[in-house]
Amino acid sequence: MLRISQLRLPIDHEPCELTERVRKILRYRQTPEITIVRRSIDARKKPRLFFNYVVDVKVGNEDEVWRRCRGEQVERIAWKPYRFPVSGYEGKLRPVIIGTGPAGLFCGYYLAQAGFRPILLERGEPVEKRPETVQAFWESGKLNPESNVQFGEGGAGAFSDGKLNTLVKDKYGRNREVLSLFVKYGAPREILYDHKPHIGTDILCQVVRNLRQAICGMGGEIRFGARVTDLETEDGRLSGVVINAGERLKARTVVLAPGHSARDTFLMLHERGIHMEARPFAVGLRVEHPQELINLSQYGQKAVERLGSAPYKVTARASDGRGVYSFCMCPGGYVVNASSEPGRLAVNGMSYSKRDGSNANSAIIVSVTVQDYGSDHPLAGIEFQRRLEERAYQAGRGKVPVERYGDFRSAILGPEGERRPALDRELIPESFAPCIKGAWEFSAVHEILPAALGRAFVEGMEQFGKAIGGFNHPNVLVDGLESRTSSPVRIVRDKESLQSSLKGLYPCGEGAGYAGGIMSAAMDGIRVAEAAALAAVSGGA
Repeated sequence: MLRISQLRLPIDHEPCELTERVRKILRYRQTPEITIVRRSIDARKKPRLFFNYVVDVKVGNEDEVWRRCRGEQVERIAWKPYRFPVSGYEGKLRPVIIGTGPAGLFCGYYLAQAGFRPILLERGEPVEKRPETVQAFWESGKLNPESNVQFGEGGAGAFSDGKLNTLVKDKYGRNREVLSLFVKYGAPREILYDHKPHIGTDILCQVVRNLRQAICGMGGEIRFGARVTDLETEDGRLSGVVINAGERLKARTVVLAPGHSARDTFLMLHERGIHMEARPFAVGLRVEHPQELINLSQYGQKAVERLGSAPYKVTARASDGRGVYSFCMCPGGYVVNASSEPGRLAVNGMSYSKRDGSNANSAIIVSVTVQDYGSDHPLAGIEFQRRLEERAYQAGRGKVPVERYGDFRSAILGPEGERRPALDRELIPESFAPCIKGAWEFSAVHEILPAALGRAFVEGMEQFGKAIGGFNHPNVLVDGLESRTSSPVRIVRDKESLQSSLKGLYPCGEGAGYAGGIMSAAMDGIRVAEAAALAAVSGGA
C-alpha cells in the first residue's frame, strides 16, 4: 500500500478533487482506492483555510507506481489489522469487571467476543436512564450519590465533549481498533481520520448502549445498581467480590475499572492491603468565552460552517514552575455540575455532537504534586480534592460558583491586579452570561484554590491572552471547581501480568491511574482483556 502525506486542499473542496490530486501525484490514470488516514486543519493563512490529508492508496500495479513516485510525499507501508490474542474460549472462567466506563466496556467487549461471558458490575444506572437522573439533579440540586455525572454506564465521559484523541503511542493497533468499534456502533466515520475527533455526549451515549447490547448478545452480562463493597480472598489470591454489602459473587479474575471518582472503592482497597500510591494530577477552574471570539482567533472568521466551532489548546509555565494548561476544551459547549458527593462541588465540560452552543469553555488547570497534599498517605490526593470541593460548594452555596476574570485577578494579585493594560470592553460585554447545566450564582471563586495555585492560574491566563486575543478579558467567566481531571491514586500493577498485589485483580483504566481520557481508557481496557484472557488459557488465572 502507498501512503501520501502533505496533501493540501481548500476546506470547501469536492471529493473528486482529492481523487484527482492523488492521481496526479502518483501519475496514475485509473481511479485508485483511497482511504483517508488523517485530516487536520491548516489555518496558517487564515481566513483562508485548508485541509491537510494523509491518505493510503491501493493501486493495481503498485511496484511500478512506487518506483516512479517514491519520495518525501509518497511512502510504502505494510498495514496489519488488530487481532485479539484469544478466540473461541470454552472454559468455565467468567471474569468480573467492576465499572462500565470506556475501560470496563471495551475490556468486556473483547472478553465476550473471545467467549469468556464476562459479568460487568455498575453501581449506577444504564445510559438511557442517566440523563433523566442527571437533569433532575441540575434542576433540583438533589444529588443521587450512586448515579450522577461521574457514576453510571459510560462513566464520566458520557457527560463530556466525547473527545477521541490520545497522546498514547500505539504500536499494537489498539487506537485504530477502538475508533473502528466506535464507528461500528454508531459514531460517524470521520472520527477515523479527523486530527481531533469527537462525537459529543449525545452520540457517545448511543454508542455505549449499542456496545452493551453487543456484549450481552455475545454471552456477557451487565448488572446495574451493583456497587462492589468488598473483596474476598482464599490462599492469598482473589476468590470473589461482595456486592452492596451483602451478595457474594465468586470470581478468580476481576478487572478493576471503577473510574477516577470511586473514592469509597479506593478506601476499601486500601483497607484490604492492595498496594497503591498517591500520584500527581491537576486542578483548576473552567473559563468561558464567546465562541465567536475563539473562532475569530483560530479561523480568522466568526463562523465557518464546514468546520463548526473552533477548539484551542494553550500551555504555559508559572513563575513557580507549575504547568498551566487547557484541559477538556469544549467548543460550543456547557459547563456542568459534575458533583458526586453531598456537600462537595465539582464541574466538568460537555458538548453535544453539533457543538452549537454560544460559549466555548475549557478547564484551565494547574499541576499539583504529591507534596501539595500535606501527607504521604496513598489517599492524600483524594482528601486534597475533597477540601477544595467543599470550598467550591460553600462559595456557591451548593450552586456552581461563577466570577468575572477581572474580579478574580484583582482578588488574587491585590494592587498589582489593578495595574493592567486596558482591554476593549466591547470585545466581551458585561452582559456575557454563562452556559451552565445546573444552578449557578456569582460568587468568590478566587477563594477556592490555595494561594499558589490561584496565582499560577492568573499567570497562565495572562500568557494565554497574548496567544488568543481577549482570552484574559475582564468579562471572561471563571467557574469552579475542576478537580476530577485524573485519578490522584495509582493502584500498582505488575508490568507483565497487569495484576495488582492481589493475584487475580487487574487494575484498569483512568481510575486505577493508567489512562487519561476516553481513548486511553478504552485502549487500556483492551490491553487488560488481552492479559486476563492469555492468563486464563495458559492456566495462570
